[in-house]
Amino acid sequence: MLRKEQNELITRTDAGTPMGELFRRYWLPALLASELPENDCPPLRVKILGENLLALRDTQGRYGLVEEFCPHRRVSLWFGRNEECGIRCSYHGWKFDVTGKCVDIPSEPEDSPARKRVRLKAYPLVKIGRVLWTYMGPPESQPGPPQFEFATVADTQSYVSRRWQECNYLQAMEGGIDSSHVGWLHKVTIESDPLFQGTKGNEYTLKDARVHFEVVEQPAGLYIGARRSAENGNHYWRITTWVMPYYTQIPPRGDHPVHGHFWVPMDDENCMAWSYDFHPVRALTPREVKAMDDGEGIHVRLDPTTLRPFANKDNDYLMDRAGQKGGKTYSGVEGFAMQDASLQESMGPIIDRTRENLVPTDMGIVIARRQLMAAASALVEKGALPPGREPETHLIRSASLVLPPGKPFVEAAGEALRVRKGERHASV
Repeated sequence: MLRKEQNELITRTDAGTPMGELFRRYWLPALLASELPENDCPPLRVKILGENLLALRDTQGRYGLVEEFCPHRRVSLWFGRNEECGIRCSYHGWKFDVTGKCVDIPSEPEDSPARKRVRLKAYPLVKIGRVLWTYMGPPESQPGPPQFEFATVADTQSYVSRRWQECNYLQAMEGGIDSSHVGWLHKVTIESDPLFQGTKGNEYTLKDARVHFEVVEQPAGLYIGARRSAENGNHYWRITTWVMPYYTQIPPRGDHPVHGHFWVPMDDENCMAWSYDFHPVRALTPREVKAMDDGEGIHVRLDPTTLRPFANKDNDYLMDRAGQKGGKTYSGVEGFAMQDASLQESMGPIIDRTRENLVPTDMGIVIARRQLMAAASALVEKGALPPGREPETHLIRSASLVLPPGKPFVEAAGEALRVRKGERHASV
């Protein structure tokens, strides 16, 4: 469990908080590139780390992320006109470019001091893969662009979605590094979902509920190994990667696409859950893409305007008690993502971790919390930049494989835990 002050430290991410400053030292996924499909398209509201922002694509195709409200009278610029390389406020015509510079005040002369003095807060917005990423920290501390494998393969090999999750980022992320729940919460779905079914690894997962966990620190975060029994005294290992402060890659199953998540705080009680699938050596098949579009695997069906899933807390996640009792699903909720989200949101917006009772299978969560708190404190108290920012630290992989006993899992897995272009993931 955490003390109350530790829970406050690790869950609060607005500007000026230690964890908010930590997140601001990383590139963060802000929106899908497809959400700004053409030059001068309508702007898009984005909320990250407690800030209400507006994403733009201007006449020249440049991207920008600026504060939402006009500095004149605080009108939302979402109602403005995106035209001629700037967003123009509909109220009085003040205009700003993608860097936040004020380029026109119609009521003032061109040499007006106000034009030079007034600006919008603005952050860089760059396209890498299917995602537009932003950096919200000090410019002098900006790291190189992210190099996560899913973002660097061809677009035909990847699929990315995002959805609103109505709870603090941490309890959502902790579900992403908790492999022990898979054999319970998802025990029916892993054999019925088209993006998971039919692998030997599923058999191992379902047969052995007594998961043994080992956690190994790596330069950017953790390798979290979940060990189950396999044939001939060997062990089936599912090795999850966690890169600070928000990225998880789930161990693959057979030749299915590899998948994982980012968990980006919108504010203290809401986060944006990013879900990606990719295959390192082949294009995704039409059948796989259709399944993802239909909300299979780790993706969901949602309202494209609000990004809120159709199954949500207001309708009890479309809970099917008859299906739960009859074995259609274990929890009565359809789909991996909503099975997780329904329980994570049921904890409340921010869980009271002083009341937890943790066990050895929670070791990955315990160590991840320690790393986050230590990095946030070191940043605020000593100015020490946190780990996981350097692009080269992103070049790691998850893996699922059968290993003989007697060696630490990281040593036995070896190069399987590093990105090897042109080779598929180690997968059972």
